[in-house]
Amino acid sequence: MPEKKVTSYPKEKINILLLENISKAAAEKFLENGYVSVKRLTGALSESDLIKEIKNVHLLGIRSKSKITPAVLEHAQKLQAIGCFCIGTNQVDLKEATSKGVAVFNAPYSNTRSVAELVIASSIFLIRRIPDKNKSAHSGIWMKESAGSHELRGKTLGIIGYGNIGSQVSVLAEAFGMKVIFYDTETKMPLGNAESKKTMKDVLKQADIVTLHVPDLPSTRNLINKTNIPFFKKGSILINYARGKVVDLDELRKALLNNDLSGAAIDVYPSEPAKNGEHFETPLQGLSNVILTPHIGGSTEEAQQNIGEDVSNKLFNFLEKGITTGSHTVPPLNLPPHENTHRILHIHKNVPGVLSEINTQLSSHKINILGQYLKTNDEIGYVVLDVNKNLSHEALELLKEVNHTIKVRLLY
Repeated sequence: MPEKKVTSYPKEKINILLLENISKAAAEKFLENGYVSVKRLTGALSESDLIKEIKNVHLLGIRSKSKITPAVLEHAQKLQAIGCFCIGTNQVDLKEATSKGVAVFNAPYSNTRSVAELVIASSIFLIRRIPDKNKSAHSGIWMKESAGSHELRGKTLGIIGYGNIGSQVSVLAEAFGMKVIFYDTETKMPLGNAESKKTMKDVLKQADIVTLHVPDLPSTRNLINKTNIPFFKKGSILINYARGKVVDLDELRKALLNNDLSGAAIDVYPSEPAKNGEHFETPLQGLSNVILTPHIGGSTEEAQQNIGEDVSNKLFNFLEKGITTGSHTVPPLNLPPHENTHRILHIHKNVPGVLSEINTQLSSHKINILGQYLKTNDEIGYVVLDVNKNLSHEALELLKEVNHTIKVRLLY
């Protein structure tokens, strides 16, 4: 029987911290595999509190509220990896994490369906003017009328950002009989009958409903602003379930009050409360035919379970196998096991001569390398070495002394 591989570090001494009410599926993944020190907190932590907590943490799990700053990483001397249990990683200082050899993983696809379904649902509610009628009914006023209410069928949906979510919205929209047009800065293969447009302006002019699915980048800040709002088709609808800073909400408010746009659905905001129950303000509050939701686009039980399983699997595979596929910081490697060896992980600055020094150090001490893998990015290099069992601890100490070493770990 092949020898079962386990981490050389005692599992009971590996500390795992999960913040922001991460799905129980994540914690259970580690508990089922013998990791008993799993701490799960319901909220985010401030920078100062996180600095206190992270001193002895090996794996950290967060969602979108926790900010992993250089100061936090400076105090995270034992940290091996960060799992972002959400789509993005902008809450982590990736440059600093890279320089310290901390692997950062996320779940870019796990809540795609949840967001896409909510976009379609909001489209139906807005084009039927349900928010107005709901408010009236709650106020005891009967408003049974068809004026201003329409079907989705036959309307044009404009998608800005044709990535994982945008393309999924495209498929659902066509099932409702909509025409789909989209704009993306990169060339994307259209799904179904969707049509790519050369400019965002072309989409805004033609679409009855515009939905945004772009990342938070300097180039997307205030993407929808005073300059391009006039290009929207008169009476159209805007949906933003992407990032809070891509829409100028003050200008959107003006457009809604002027009836240039007939409705909007907003789920993300430039500034959001850190936890439930805190006070929240936006310029769009109190406006007719506007749906405001508290960043719940991907907040379904199915999505959270999928995210929990996806990210915890990536963390588990990195911890036990050295696999870095999906990491935003450490170069990606997916390694086949070598029987009857010990495996060492070495992360170093990407400068010439490191691999040569590693090989020279080991060969001069007659340590045979039975398997070796190297992958680099602009900042760091990641080497995985399989060496003779009897000499692995000696090899580990030698590799710690290699110039430009950031982290070195005996995996098994």
